[in-house]
Amino acid sequence: MDLSIHPTASIEPGAVVGAGTIISGGVHVQAPADIGRDCVVAEHCTIAGAVRLADRVEIGSHGHLCAGVTIDSEVLVGPGVVFTNQRYPRAGAAVGADGRIRPTYVQTGASIGARAVIGCDLQIGEFALIGMGAVVTRTVPAHHIVMGSPARLAGFVCRCGEPLLRFDGNFPILHIDLVCLACDRHYAVREGMVAERPSDRKIIPFGRRTRS
Repeated sequence: MDLSIHPTASIEPGAVVGAGTIISGGVHVQAPADIGRDCVVAEHCTIAGAVRLADRVEIGSHGHLCAGVTIDSEVLVGPGVVFTNQRYPRAGAAVGADGRIRPTYVQTGASIGARAVIGCDLQIGEFALIGMGAVVTRTVPAHHIVMGSPARLAGFVCRCGEPLLRFDGNFPILHIDLVCLACDRHYAVREGMVAERPSDRKIIPFGRRTRS
């Protein structure tokens, strides 16, 4: 598939945009940003120079990706999401008052809801789900759902996007096995960490155990 760049988009010389990627109107990509193949960057996004997007990443309209952001493949970033890279910002200090750009790393398959604000010096794990309007101030482990300001754990999510388990407040998850009701993938939760596992033995999905 050919590269598609809207005539009102601004791609600075030295920026790299992969084959099959769609750049919509009003987008500004600074050099030397590196955007992978088959990505979609919607209207009026700003992508700073030291940003790296892998393949098949979707960025919603009016997003702001600052220097130091790295996004793995097949990540969805909703409209109006803002990334940050300074912990102690001051006007006129291009990399913050402490002289550092602090990185943010979003891993494969994660989804970030509309108008979320993503802090710096943290990671968003594989297939994690960030709720709309959330303010993320710390690392989010793989398959976790976080919501609120500041964002807090609200459940676990399958790689297909179906919630595995949802709860309010602090839930003392130490050891539990879960099955996705939508796609039948199996997961093990150990001390709050979620890992997909082979479906080599049958277990009753948690959701089905709690329904009458």
